[in-house]
Parts: sequence; C-alpha cells; structure tokens
Amino acid sequence: MKRILCLLMLLLPMALFTACGDTTAETELQDGYYTAQASAFSHGWKEYITILVKSGNIVSVEYNAENASGFIKSWDNAYMQNMLHSNGTYPNEYTRYYAGQMQEGQGEGTIDALTGATSSYNSFQKLSAAVLEQARKGDSSIVLVNTD
Repeated sequence: MKRILCLLMLLLPMALFTACGDTTAETELQDGYYTAQASAFSHGWKEYITILVKSGNIVSVEYNAENASGFIKSWDNAYMQNMLHSNGTYPNEYTRYYAGQMQEGQGEGTIDALTGATSSYNSFQKLSAAVLEQARKGDSSIVLVNTD
C-alpha cells in the first residue's frame, strides 16, 4: 500500500506540471511576422494588420489599408484632408493610435475607439483578433477576415 501511495505522490505533480505547460503553449505568441487582411474592399480600401513577434512579445504593429493598386490609405493626402474636416481624424492618426495601443497592451488590453474612426475601429478589432490567433498558432500565412 505504501508503494502505491508513494507512486501516486510522484505521478500527481508530474501530471499537474504537464497540464500547466500545455496551457502556456496555447496562449504564447510564436516569433515571426503575421498578417490579417480584410477579405473584401470597403469604400475602395482593404484594411490589414501585420505584427512582428520576437521573444514572445509584439515588437511592431502596422495597421493600414490599401487600394486595388496597392497605394496606402494613410499616404493619401486628399483623403486625409477630407476626412479630417468631416470626421476630426484621419488615417495616419487613427492607424498609428490603434496599432500603438495593441503593441502597448501586447494584444491583451482593451483598445479605445477614436471618434470619427468607428468603422475602422470595428475592423481593427476583428483583424487584431485574427492576427493574434495566427501568432499563437505560429501560422505565418495571411488570414482573410470578414470585417463587415
């Protein structure tokens, strides 16, 4: 009986440590570049997020949109001027703001919406969830996300 009790006392901690290890592996971000992209164009733009993970930490976040020719939304000065006057913000401001919050919170914190960029905020939420899932899996293929 003592042998069985000793054996159980040895095996129980090993089983607990193994279970804990599996949980950590599922939540850890794997090193690499990961991208989530909108599955369709919206108002002529297709939004995307690309993150770089090093040593399990997000070290870079790029959030932007491109048109069919590959031109980046935050580089469009005419669009910026129109949006700034009508909405009070513009792509170069809100893309950096959302990306900065994601990096600062390491994908775990809440991200505040900017007034005037609510539609992009909703897309950002969906894209960021998808890109973080790719990083947890270590899957560097581009994931397409329905952002509607």
